[in-house]
Amino acid sequence: YRLYSVLGTRTGEERQRDIEGLQRARTRETREEAAPPVPDEPEAVKPLPPVSEAATPLREADPAFDERGFIEGAKGAYEMIVEAFASGDLKSVRRFIAAPVFEAFKSAVGQRESAGQRADLKFVGVEKATIVAARVESGEASASVEFLSNQVRATYDREGKLVDGDPNRIDLVKDLWTFSRQLSSNDPNWTLVATGA
Repeated sequence: YRLYSVLGTRTGEERQRDIEGLQRARTRETREEAAPPVPDEPEAVKPLPPVSEAATPLREADPAFDERGFIEGAKGAYEMIVEAFASGDLKSVRRFIAAPVFEAFKSAVGQRESAGQRADLKFVGVEKATIVAARVESGEASASVEFLSNQVRATYDREGKLVDGDPNRIDLVKDLWTFSRQLSSNDPNWTLVATGA
């Protein structure tokens, strides 16, 4: 995960709100008749995604299972892995991918490079990520997540001619990825064990 996705970032508005609050207070103090304070506008509250029925086996096996946290982590892993695959640099995401899937990705990247092709990808964002199936067997949990993401994808040959995709079009991409982890493990990370569409 990226550090800023775990810790959050400052937007710069925190200090601005403080300055505006001080200015309002000074204005009120200079008036002979102070008007009642104007409440700050409430910030928009982002609704939480609904809890998936498909995740029931995970919650039953592990009452501490945090579906929303899992989905956020899965979205982060999905973006990192898709970008790494497009760039051909799978080393940075190796620890998140099971060996058979990693070998399949590595083979596809090798075939692309042997053909003299280059993939360009701009990951616009995940529109939706939902657990569509889950199971627990012999202490191993697995969750299949359907991703709908927006991506700009284009593949070029060695002469730089476009052979697939469109660098000026955002595609809605649907993927089905399955993640797995041993429930007894101290490692909270899930591993990508299967991909599909």
